[in-house]
Amino acid sequence: MTELQKRFFSIGIIPVIAIDDAEKAVPLARALVKGGLPAAEVTFRTAAAEEAIRRIVAEVPDMLVGAGTVLTKEQADRAIAAGSQFIVSPGFNPEITRYVLDKGVVMMPGTATPGEMEQAMSMGLDVVKFFPAEQNGGVAKLKALAGPYTNLRWMPTGGVNTKNMMDYLGFDRIIACGGTWMVKKDLIEGEQWDEITRICKEAVKTMLGFSLAHVGINAANKEEAEKAARMFETLFGFAVKEGNSSFFAGDIELMKEPYMGKNGHIAIGTPDVPAAKAELEARGFTFNDATAKFKADGTLNAIYLTDEICGFAVHLVGKK
Repeated sequence: MTELQKRFFSIGIIPVIAIDDAEKAVPLARALVKGGLPAAEVTFRTAAAEEAIRRIVAEVPDMLVGAGTVLTKEQADRAIAAGSQFIVSPGFNPEITRYVLDKGVVMMPGTATPGEMEQAMSMGLDVVKFFPAEQNGGVAKLKALAGPYTNLRWMPTGGVNTKNMMDYLGFDRIIACGGTWMVKKDLIEGEQWDEITRICKEAVKTMLGFSLAHVGINAANKEEAEKAARMFETLFGFAVKEGNSSFFAGDIELMKEPYMGKNGHIAIGTPDVPAAKAELEARGFTFNDATAKFKADGTLNAIYLTDEICGFAVHLVGKK
């Protein structure tokens, strides 16, 4: 993935905004950042879109901002001039797609059929918008398409909400979801920035889905680790399984020799490790990059935080 694609992946949810008053763009952007979603697709459905993008770029530099509903070359030029980092269209227009790509700007055309996706791939694209997502078969269709299109990723938009977003985000070929539920027109017009922040935080909480994966205890040696594992088996019936560096007794890991942490480690599961890492870093926490582990496709799957808690190292780990 490119660096920009990695940012999409780490954010996870891209608010899709239709704004009528550019004066509200900056406080809206700040509300999104405060809520943990530092990104926006500002749609060219309104006359204020261009100026809204320009103001967000100038005053909220941490925001990943692009233009949506771009239908013409003229709109693309205006969006790029305003500072858009990416361009999104609702459908696949080869002429507009090529025009934006030739300007060196990230383009995500809307696609709904295999034919449109193949045309996008022929232009060198490996990420496209899937729109309207729910009306076109949802995540089930994307999973079927993932078989023949092994290098393609999607950003589904249209019908995505708090009830179904994890169906999409739980599929590793989804780079991010586009949504409007946190930036509804009445909330923007009413300048309900705190409410927008609250909705964003709830969405982030759902997306990250933190839960206890397992607890690791440092034993002095292999013999002590196995003895402890067998004790948990005798006491509670936890099945014992031996690995290369530890024994597992249920969700308790007994290390064959001292590892991370003074006493051991605590693994926190999340369906989206890159997004969880980005969110915790935004809150001021740091990670030990030397401990990072990746999936075969290069996606981050586990990493330790820098600080221990009560003598236990803490790491994130991917879960399905």
